[in-house]
Amino acid sequence: MKMRIVKYTSDSGGQSDIDAAIKRGDPMLAVISFDGSDAIVGQVDECMEHHILLSKSGLPSSDIDKYFRIAFDRDGANWTFACPPDYKDIPDKAARITRFYTDGFTVISAFMAEMGLLVGLKIPKRYKRHLEMME
Repeated sequence: MKMRIVKYTSDSGGQSDIDAAIKRGDPMLAVISFDGSDAIVGQVDECMEHHILLSKSGLPSSDIDKYFRIAFDRDGANWTFACPPDYKDIPDKAARITRFYTDGFTVISAFMAEMGLLVGLKIPKRYKRHLEMME
């Protein structure tokens, strides 16, 4: 299944502006649906935060917990690792976080490949507390 990627920009240049920004290495934000079917990408300077990217794209910003969230450029990607408490209706917290982790790496890696970027994926230290709880 090919991922549908919406490239958000308020400029008249449209998707080509996003493609050029990625090639330049500009910082980008992306939200990617949990099932990997859809993604929205936009420039950090234009969107600032993931919920704003959703809102500017015409979706409710309150839907933020329905997406994997990353900030990326041509050198790497940082994952805002925030597992929703109802993720896939898995009641056990450790099992839920483990599933979120494995699903996220699969879906985010597919998104990055679709964008033509084969780069590392990092979870910043402030989000690793979820993983440390499982140890």
